[in-house]
Amino acid sequence: MSPALPPGERPFVTRSYQTAELPSTPQREYRIPASGWVEAPDVLHAIGDETGEPVEYKRRIGRFLLWRAGPPVGESVYMAVADDLAAAYRFDLHGRRGRGMGPYGAVHQRFRSWKEALRDAG
Repeated sequence: MSPALPPGERPFVTRSYQTAELPSTPQREYRIPASGWVEAPDVLHAIGDETGEPVEYKRRIGRFLLWRAGPPVGESVYMAVADDLAAAYRFDLHGRRGRGMGPYGAVHQRFRSWKEALRDAG
């Protein structure tokens, strides 16, 4: 079995996904662009326009779908969209620090605490 490609080298797929079809965990062979998510809200596409980077699917965190525009460390924007499209939360990453509003209105400086808040929002 060959090792997985580095994330930035994985090809984007061209198929379309319904919300229920998006995988729970990161994919090791390919990337899913926001344009491939049939129900993607406009606000998700906008972070790609804003950063000049493609928006790609990362994983599920509880009922949220996590997306990113930009590199994993550096200048990037993460967005978590509720699977029923009722809410979306953004985290702006600058190097290894950032800022984002969580589901209960708390502002998070650490990406990890933001993801934990998403998970706990169930």
